[in-house]
Amino acid sequence: MVRSATILIATANRGKLREVKAILVGLPVHLTTLEDYPGLPEPVEDAETFEGNAKRKALHYAALTGCWALADDSGLEIDALHGEPGVHSARYAGPACDAAANNARLIRKLSDISPGQRMARFRCVIALASPKGLLATASGALNGVIVDEARGAGGFGYDPHFFVPEYGMTTAEMSPEQKNRISHRGQALRAIRPAIERLLTDSSSTAPGG
Repeated sequence: MVRSATILIATANRGKLREVKAILVGLPVHLTTLEDYPGLPEPVEDAETFEGNAKRKALHYAALTGCWALADDSGLEIDALHGEPGVHSARYAGPACDAAANNARLIRKLSDISPGQRMARFRCVIALASPKGLLATASGALNGVIVDEARGAGGFGYDPHFFVPEYGMTTAEMSPEQKNRISHRGQALRAIRPAIERLLTDSSSTAPGG
């Protein structure tokens, strides 16, 4: 028997919310966001890996809300910068920074790196947790190169500078549908979707909010 469940998408990033909702469409779940739970304290994201932070966020919000919580941690890794910005991608230019400041710092740090040495990847780990503990994880990665000139008005974050050679464009130049097909987050969401479907039909699991 397939049951419904409430799943909290544990992010305040509207760009991420659009991507998650688009890929999870059709599941027998009620999707909520952090805007539906005003005043919740934020988790401490001090793990050294994307997986560690994703698990912490999912477990944190599941415990506070009593619902399943789906959380991701994702970011940009650049080989020439020894993996920077990595888990610090969202705050690369400082705690109160925005995407423009992060991108400006990134391009400055790459100023002495030749275009042929700017290999990079977007990486994402997604965790699903219930109030009783971790339920599932999945990951995805997208390879590309960093370009100086911002290109495209779509996406968010580092997308305008992340060029995918196979497609001849940055991820900010792609349509939402095209980006979701290849993105690191799209890969991780498609990988975790079967786990959600199995959990919804498992008579031994509980579906909070159903």
